[in-house]
Formats: sequence, structure tokens, C-alpha cells
Amino acid sequence: MATSRAEAAFCLGQQCLSVPMAMFADNRRRLCERLRRNDKVPDGSYVLLQGGESQNLYCSDKELIFRQESYFHWLFGVLEPGCYGAVEVATGKASLFIPKLPAEYAVWMGKIHPPEHFRDKYAFDDVYFTCDIAQVLADKKPAALLTLLGVNTDSGTTCREAAFDGISEFNVNNKLLHPEIMECRVIKSPMEIEVLRYTNRISSEAHKEVMKAIRPGMHEFELESLFQHYCYSNGGMRHVAYTCICASSNNAATLHYGHAGAPNDRLINDGEMCLFDMGGEYYCYTSDITCSFPANGKFTADQRMIYEAVLRSNRAVMAACRPGVSWPEMHRLSERVLLQELRDGGLLQGEVDDMMKVHLGAVFMPHGLGHFMGCDVHDVGGFPEGVERINEPGIRSLRTTRALEEGMVLTIEPGCYFIPALLEPALQNPEQARFFNTEAIQRFQGTGGVRIEDDIAITADGCELLTCVPRTVEEIEALMAEGRREPLASK
Repeated sequence: MATSRAEAAFCLGQQCLSVPMAMFADNRRRLCERLRRNDKVPDGSYVLLQGGESQNLYCSDKELIFRQESYFHWLFGVLEPGCYGAVEVATGKASLFIPKLPAEYAVWMGKIHPPEHFRDKYAFDDVYFTCDIAQVLADKKPAALLTLLGVNTDSGTTCREAAFDGISEFNVNNKLLHPEIMECRVIKSPMEIEVLRYTNRISSEAHKEVMKAIRPGMHEFELESLFQHYCYSNGGMRHVAYTCICASSNNAATLHYGHAGAPNDRLINDGEMCLFDMGGEYYCYTSDITCSFPANGKFTADQRMIYEAVLRSNRAVMAACRPGVSWPEMHRLSERVLLQELRDGGLLQGEVDDMMKVHLGAVFMPHGLGHFMGCDVHDVGGFPEGVERINEPGIRSLRTTRALEEGMVLTIEPGCYFIPALLEPALQNPEQARFFNTEAIQRFQGTGGVRIEDDIAITADGCELLTCVPRTVEEIEALMAEGRREPLASK
């Protein structure tokens, strides 16, 4: 029996979230409503997006695991490569165009499904073959094809604009769509937030498993493997949202540790702090969580002081977040609280206001406070056209300077790091050096750093915490002690 439009959903198993195709129909509705309010959009226009293509590794025949292009996924929810999608702006009716596969595909890759299969699977109004796209669109007589062309302000990369043989016969406008669909992605629908709750829940549980399992003498990659296994086996997350950062000791002072040049391969020693920044992804919706904790399950006095300084910074921001609040002011709040805590802990001296004037916070936290999150871990819309970055140390790395709005989903991720490349110049700079307790600072050199990263959704009067991991020192030590009472899984 065919699935009804109302029942169409994505789900990988009983333990996994069921995501209704109605979520993508709602996304299309929201986009069309915005476009209809734009008096520059001609009546009778159609949105046209081209999905991602399957790719091989370099010149080999090794096919990489496909992940859909994010704008295409947000609008259509289609998992297969090589597709196009069109939406009639006036009605929101959607058409999917799928590749016409050769007969031998059935031998090597599996069953060739007819168009009706995809119509039912994704609740489309119509499904056609990509080889017929020019004729099908010509029959619809669009006043304009609105194609996607614009720059992702996080990556600096330009979106891939839809193209097909015969598109030159149509009136194509590639200026109007990008700012409108980008703004739609900034504000999440209730259904999208439900998916993000799920990605956070599964990823949070995976982080907890890592904290329970870690032992001195393990390698960083063993914990990365455990995280990925838990997310996939318990949450249906074949992809992670970004390259896992599994940093121990001084590796935690490398903000994006875990890449090919630093591949989570260090042996973890007793007494060291760990900083694990990892997030699972479900149906192209992401999570982004960082947990910091001692490898042996017990904080030293110094480790506790730095950790609690970062936690108070995190919680101060969380308490202040609500619609209308400036994100740059939240960054400044996080710096102020961190500097106050470091002064109270004996690492700094002097007035915090004076420290802020010389940007001392950026010496310990050179990155931005947080970023949008959704179909990309660094989600789009941080800097709409005409919005500029603030050219100050630390704050210039913010991925948005916008005021908060209900429905935004962001990370809050203050940190405190002991990075020689930043501390050494600061100690030579009289304006900043006067605030340092040099002896105390030297005690922390080589210890790495702490980051505490949570995901939040902005509500009408505050924010909802999506992440659910232990955060206080007492909670972390209790969880890690619980793990040590359990038998260690054999390698």
C-alpha cells in the first residue's frame, strides 16, 4: 500500500526520530510567503535548485558517502544525488526531477525506482526525469526561474547555481532567492527544532558514554570511535556534523585539533584534561557539543578553577539570551565573566574594565562565542548583505553580529586556553602584561584549555537548552565514577 502524503516520513528505525515530510513542505511554504512579499519577484515565478552530485575520491572509482547539499535538503528533504527541485511561488507546489538511471544500475547498485516511488517517499506533487526538465518547465511557462547564487559568509564559498541544457531559454534571476532562503534557514520552525533536540539528545548521550569509558592510557581516537559508534548505532547518524576534536593536554590549545595534521592520535596520560568537541548529524541536521573533563575522573584544584570560570561564563550568557539581545554583547559578557573569574583565581590582577579596554579576553578566548546551527554546523545567515564584522580581537571571529530572534538556534561556547602564540606576545605587550600574574600563568602553560559548548534555541522570553550533558564539576566526577564502577569494554 502506498504511503499517504500525511504519513510520509524519514526514519531509520524504532529507536530513531521520525521526521515528517511535512517539515519540508512547511519550509517551502515559509519561503514562498517571503518571496510573495518581495515586490521584485515576478508573478508566476518558480524556485529552482540543483541538488548535490555523487563524487569519487580523487581519480579513483571509490565513491564517497553522499550527503545532500544543505539548501536543497532544507527545501526538499531528498537524500538521493543528481536531482533538481522546483517550487511554484504562488502555490508552493513542488516538483522533483530525478536521474533516469541505466538498466545496469539494477545489477550493481540496486532496484531502479519509478517516479511514483519518490512522489510517495517525499510527498511531492509531481516527479519527472532530469532529462525532461527543460520541456517540463517550458510547459509550466514560468515568468522567472529563481536560482540560488550567493556567498556563504562562514566559508567564503559561493553556492552552486542550478544549470541544465536549455536553461538559457528561460528568464533566470539569480539575485532574489539567496537572501530570502538564507533568512528562512536562520529562523527554525518548531519541527526543525524538534529534530535538533534529537541530534542533541543522541550526541549528549554519546558524550556521556565517552566520559564514562575514558581511561589514562587510551588514545584520543579510541574515544572518537566510541562517540561515532554510539551516534550511529543508537541514533541512526551515519555522518558526524564536523571533524571530531578529541584533544588531550596541550592539544586542547589547538582550536580545531583533529584534522589530518593532528589526527586525534595522542596517548592520554593520567592527570591531564581532555577537550572533546563532537556532534552527530541526523537527516542533515546537526549538533555541536564540547565537553571538558579530567582523564582520570578527578579535577585538580587548578583544573577546577579554570573549568568553573568557563562554566560561569557559559551560564551567564545563557541566562541573558532572549529576543532583541545583541550577540556581540553576549560575547563581551562572556569575556567579562571569564576575566573576572581568572582574576579571582589569581591569574590576573587589576580592574576588569581596564582589561576589556585592551582586549585581554581575546588572549584566552580568541574565537567567537558561538554560531548559528541547523543543516550546517556553522549555519548560514550570520552576515546578511550590508552587515559587517566588528574589527576587534576575538569578537572579529564571531560568525554573526545580529540581534537574537525567536527561532534562532545557536551554540554558546566560551573557552579559556593557554596558547603560546597568544600568551607570549601578550606578556611582551606592556598594555596587557601589567594584568598578568606571570608566575601563575607559567603554571598553566602546556595544560591546553577548556571549552564548554551548548546548543540553545531562542524562545519568546529566553532560550531553551538543547544539550543535556553533566556540566558541574560534581556532576562530571559522579558520571565518570559511575563509568569506573562498570566493567571496561574489551578492545
